[in-house]
Amino acid sequence: MDSPRLSRRLLRSVLSAVTLALVTTALAGGGAPARSPALSGAAASAAMTFDEEFDGAAGSAVNGARWQTETGDNVNNHERQYYTAGNSNAALDGQGHLVITARKENPKNYQCWYGTCQYTSARLNTSGKFTQAYGHVEARMKIPRGQGMWPAFWMLGDDIGQVGWPNSGEIDIMENVGFEPSTVHGTLHGPGYSGAAGIGAGYTLPGGRAFADDFHTFAIDWAPNSISWSVDGNVYQRRAPADTAGKTWAFNKPFFLILNLAVGGYWPGDPDNNTTFPQQLVVDHVRVTTSDSQPPAGSGTITGLAGKCVDVAGASSANGTPVQLYDCNGSSAQRWSVGADGTIKALGKCLDVASGGTADGTVVQLYDCNGSAAQRWAISGARDIVNPQANKCLDVTGNSSANGTRLQIWTCTGATNQKWTVNS
Repeated sequence: MDSPRLSRRLLRSVLSAVTLALVTTALAGGGAPARSPALSGAAASAAMTFDEEFDGAAGSAVNGARWQTETGDNVNNHERQYYTAGNSNAALDGQGHLVITARKENPKNYQCWYGTCQYTSARLNTSGKFTQAYGHVEARMKIPRGQGMWPAFWMLGDDIGQVGWPNSGEIDIMENVGFEPSTVHGTLHGPGYSGAAGIGAGYTLPGGRAFADDFHTFAIDWAPNSISWSVDGNVYQRRAPADTAGKTWAFNKPFFLILNLAVGGYWPGDPDNNTTFPQQLVVDHVRVTTSDSQPPAGSGTITGLAGKCVDVAGASSANGTPVQLYDCNGSSAQRWSVGADGTIKALGKCLDVASGGTADGTVVQLYDCNGSAAQRWAISGARDIVNPQANKCLDVTGNSSANGTRLQIWTCTGATNQKWTVNS
């Protein structure tokens, strides 16, 4: 969302967490658009670290060992709701869902920044209970409808208590404003790019369908220096440090989860005479996984189109040697190691984008490892190998499976010539 939206009873404590490196394996062919696999189809190395299915008796509150409920109003965005405690506005339905309900009411004479509150709702977070750096984060939800409704599934940096917002960073996985029933937004906020200057994009359902009509899965795949957003597995944007225009990338550290349903505010505007209440955000599940292993250094192949291998031409370690597609033959020229620093190495040197280029068609090569952005790669849950500086995918030129076909970077399309399997 556009600002920290922290209620009066702000987050009381912030836990530190061990940063978990993400290296996604097991990539397969696909079609357009690029798709992020469901958690049930994630790589064997992916470990489930948070699995909230909201099982429980109808009317009961959420699991207090995982979630805390914030209370109060929010002047920062000029929202109209008062967030209540307990199960008044956030309760299980007995059918495996959390239901966050916004009502036009004020049963306890709550006071808001604008006077007597007109609405109640709920906001939950996992601060002090669950944090993580990197992985696949998703929620399956059915959002409300109507002018002034503002549901969100998002994350804040776990160090917000020390550094404040927006230095903490904010990852908005899904936001919807009621006047856009067919569109959701994914956004990053950080130092120098917060509020209306946040970095993001929207995703619109085809055919004029509304998100409130059915459940949808909203997710990010998050690695060091790379985040991609998807809706129902369709990846619609990727972001990397290059997108911050030289400002601090605030997303290589642990974050905690937040679910809320706001009413009104600067962005959605206030409810009008056509808005009906109550409105509900229905959450089927929230799941987080991470990868806890990676291919052993120097002992993994990377296969792609037609099952062929990423290969160093002539097994030469000279700087500038082309990297190509070739029949898999077990040679050292086809054995790659994926580093936690984002490098991919063979023959003691790094997979490199020639001259640090970012244009479609820039070839890749082998080169001395030098720590540059041209040698940083993110292996996404969508089964792409992405150069974050260019925000482009490793690609087989011309979609040709012929031996010796040069590899390049190209705008990510989800085509089979951009799908790779990292084998240990």
